[in-house]
Parts: sequence; structure tokens; C-alpha cells
Amino acid sequence: MVKIRLRRIGAKHKPMYRIVVTDSRSPREGAFIEVIGNFNPLDEPETINVETEKALSWLEKGAQPTETAYRLLAKAGVMDKFKEAHPSRKFKQAVQKTTQRKKKKAKSTTEVKTP
Repeated sequence: MVKIRLRRIGAKHKPMYRIVVTDSRSPREGAFIEVIGNFNPLDEPETINVETEKALSWLEKGAQPTETAYRLLAKAGVMDKFKEAHPSRKFKQAVQKTTQRKKKKAKSTTEVKTP
């Protein structure tokens, strides 16, 4: 299966990531098919650069984004464009985990502890 995921680059304690298309069996720093963007979490605010056309092309071919890659692609606006073009296609695992995390966060913030 082809995945869209992050590949770590950068020095120790200064991570940077490339958003790559790769075979799901290859290791994190292993072989990849194509680089479609990069992500720098240390910038304020975090920097996300994605080549939209390449990302859309791979999504149309069936590449599955990981949870983190899905979040970054959504921030960059790629997922909105993809959903407009393909309203019936969904990414079950990435979307499910993201929505579960949002529900947990909302639930924990709404609960008020009483003595």
C-alpha cells in the first residue's frame, strides 16, 4: 500500500520533516517514491509547504495519508480540494483517529471537577 507520511530530517533536537509518498513497508528514513512537501514544527507558527498538485495526484491514485499527514494536508487546504473533487472518498483510519482525538479533547475540557 502506498502511504503519504512524514520523513524526519534535521539535526538532533531540531527536527524537520519531509512529506513523502512511500511504500508502507519501508522504514521511516528509508526509500520513498516522491517528496510532496515539508514541515517545520519549530517555526512560530509551524511552517507547512505542500505541492498541492502532486498531493492531489497521489490521493487520486489511492495513497493513504497517516494521521499526522492528514492533519498537515488539511491545514494546507489540500484535503478540502480533494473532498470537493471526490465527495464519496474517505480516509477511514486518519479521519477516525482525528475525530476521536477531538472528541476526547472536547470531553475533557467540558468536564468540571467538583470537590
